[in-house]
Amino acid sequence: MRSSFIFTSESVSEGHPDKVADQISDSIVDLFLSKDPEARVACETLTTTQLVVLAGEIRGKGIMDADGNWAEGVQQEIEQTVRATVKRIGYEQSGFHWQTFRFENNLHPQSAHIAMGVDESGNKDEGAGDQGIMFGYATDETPGLMPATLYYSHKILEKMAADRHSGAAPFLEPDAKSQVTLQYENEVPVRATALVVSTQHSADLSNDAGQARLRDYVKGVFAEVLPEGWLPAEDKIYVNPTGLFEIGGPDGDAGVTGRKIIVDTYGGAAPHGGGAFSGKDPTKVDRSAAYVARYLAKNVVAAGLAKRVTIQLSYAIGIAEPLSVYVDTHGTGTVDEAVLEAALPKLVRLTPKGIREHLKLNAPIYSKTAAYGHFGRDAEGDLFTWEKTDLVDRLKAAVAA
Repeated sequence: MRSSFIFTSESVSEGHPDKVADQISDSIVDLFLSKDPEARVACETLTTTQLVVLAGEIRGKGIMDADGNWAEGVQQEIEQTVRATVKRIGYEQSGFHWQTFRFENNLHPQSAHIAMGVDESGNKDEGAGDQGIMFGYATDETPGLMPATLYYSHKILEKMAADRHSGAAPFLEPDAKSQVTLQYENEVPVRATALVVSTQHSADLSNDAGQARLRDYVKGVFAEVLPEGWLPAEDKIYVNPTGLFEIGGPDGDAGVTGRKIIVDTYGGAAPHGGGAFSGKDPTKVDRSAAYVARYLAKNVVAAGLAKRVTIQLSYAIGIAEPLSVYVDTHGTGTVDEAVLEAALPKLVRLTPKGIREHLKLNAPIYSKTAAYGHFGRDAEGDLFTWEKTDLVDRLKAAVAA
């Protein structure tokens, strides 16, 4: 393993067009789960200039029947939810305004063939909603056990969004991206070698003085978010490097659910199985198995059994138990990986139903996951339960047996 290297991760703000789509899709998941905790949802969103389109397959009591007939008032609730999500993000622009964009709802009933293979019935346990591989990762380089490059990329944009919403930075508009490049020595991040922010701004910053003001503001955010002494040389700080950025969000570029999967997970520091999370109910293992893999990985590191760990799970559609459990501690482990592979499934039943019940996933908890990462967040009651480290004692006992 290399001990000294330079690595980069990026993040995007809640106003990025793809993130707008993710948040809309997850707001629909939450709406439907609030009506029926066993609802099936696969909601895709497209956003572009003054347009939001929903498509996908759904099923649930009080939502839609098998013939595609909507329950009374639900279509209106869907549109209200979508517009409220865009309003919360902050889009009130001529090219994308929460009150005036055109809205299309093309959701339809879930395939009966999928339902037959996935649903629990008789002696048959609930099967996975699809085949696929899912990865979980944790590292001790930040307090939240996340890669530092992604951790700080998220924090920069979260700070800017907070300043925009509070009025402390009224010149900011919702769309933004960040990128953090860090120098690692002996596998520990020690300084930033380059920092990038591109942010949409108001028209009154579209001159030299305005751009200088914006640069000074962003540099202040960097200084506040990053550890002391980490700022790179002045010529390695890039703020809107292409110039002006007035036109942004869905008006500047179309957005689609599920196009920011690396931002959502580990910033490229770990493998990704390829499946997106947002817009999917927790019977979909793309979401729930990735969450439990992170949960297990975080507990391994929190237990001091490794400084860094990657966990892979695999599933087949309609089959309950995972096909494989793989653990890699990247040479940092204090116990053999095979011991962990045997112990972890005994702590959490890794079937779709077992995961959902253990992590309490059948609840309207997903809107808050759809911006600034699904991992590395603070567990708050029923929110981000996969970030808890409540397996540490049991895990230590299991590997010591």
